[in-house]
Amino acid sequence: MTMRKGTNVPVPASAVRIELGWSGGAGVPDVDASALLLAGGKVRSDADFVFYNQANHASGAVRYEGKRTGTEITDSLSVNLEQVEPVIETIVLAASADGGTFGRVPGLHIRVLDAANSAELARFDSDDATVETAFVLGELYRRQGAWKFRAVGQGYDSGLGGLAADFGISVDEPQPGPAAAAAPAAAPVSTPPPTAPAAPLPRPVATPAAPPPATAPAAPASSGAPVRLTKVTLTKEAPAVSLTKQGGTSGTLRVNLNWEVHKQFKSWGQKLGKALALHSDLDLDLGAFFELTDGTKGVVQALGNSFGALHQPPFIHLDADDRTGARASGENLTVNLDAKSSFRRILVFVTIYEGARSFANLNATVTLSPQHGAPVDFSLDECTVPSNVCALALITNNNGDLVVQREARYLVPDRGVSPQRTLDRAYGWGMNWTPGRK
Repeated sequence: MTMRKGTNVPVPASAVRIELGWSGGAGVPDVDASALLLAGGKVRSDADFVFYNQANHASGAVRYEGKRTGTEITDSLSVNLEQVEPVIETIVLAASADGGTFGRVPGLHIRVLDAANSAELARFDSDDATVETAFVLGELYRRQGAWKFRAVGQGYDSGLGGLAADFGISVDEPQPGPAAAAAPAAAPVSTPPPTAPAAPLPRPVATPAAPPPATAPAAPASSGAPVRLTKVTLTKEAPAVSLTKQGGTSGTLRVNLNWEVHKQFKSWGQKLGKALALHSDLDLDLGAFFELTDGTKGVVQALGNSFGALHQPPFIHLDADDRTGARASGENLTVNLDAKSSFRRILVFVTIYEGARSFANLNATVTLSPQHGAPVDFSLDECTVPSNVCALALITNNNGDLVVQREARYLVPDRGVSPQRTLDRAYGWGMNWTPGRK
């Protein structure tokens, strides 16, 4: 159902997936989804802000899922409406642009999907953006015990920080100088359609009678520190970043691989050429070579059920194998940064176990999220060779400084040589290999 700005529809589902989508291309800013859980029009604490640096709400009701790349890029959130605390009246669904304004983001839209069957419940296309760097695209809100979705389409020229602060979030950003401090606060930029009134549409805020203090739900715990909005995107021009300088030197480091397959349908008799068909049963395997400071070397991977361990060597653990890519969370690997002194180097890689001969037509995003510090992400380049193994990222310990290097390197094994042995040769790991299955 396509909606106009200001309209609303019922949400007849107990859990939904929120997808922000847009068309990628040269000069198009990156876009990030976020959600704010409001009680009385404001967050109760910074913990009510869900975004790339704070992916899960304490209640479990809202979760940031991350990006899927391709011709159309999506950034997603999941919302379990049955788990939303009774005090929460509205969930604001927002977007922020990194590296430009929304006037340079073509095809911006938001979709509400039934989490059970992916049926589209609502869609709102935003086509009148100009100088905005943050947008409230829509909101989920309660009415008489039921949930509805409203298409909002209100923009801000003050970025994600300005939007978050407007709803009561404490943001860790550089303080303005005296001249800037004297200026009035930036106001939301309204871009109503020609048929709408000039004033921005008000956000619906339910105002039920306040519950007795003894039964009022407590606000979710907050760290007390301002929310950090920074993130790092690695590119060919800037392929490395220090986790130490970003503050990501303790706790855990979650490595996520998310992908989307684009099938290519060929007419009868047309040659396949270099493009090899990808099937719905595509099974990708995330893994990691490791070398510890005591000389121990090995691999963490689903093949051979070598899932590793988080609290003992190798201090790396692989989650359950995702054989379809259908899970929004993709494949995940966790590194124990509290054991960083034990690491010499870690090579994160992905192989095709079955379902395709090549990474052609695969659109994947790699995200490394330290428990403390800014997340690091990058997209894989288009695969133009018959490769079934890709080195994703190399993490090295340089005298205590953990450095993440974007590799995004597709390798082509020789006939009869395994993808793992091919990686070993390319990076000089020097391990012995035997056949394995999962």
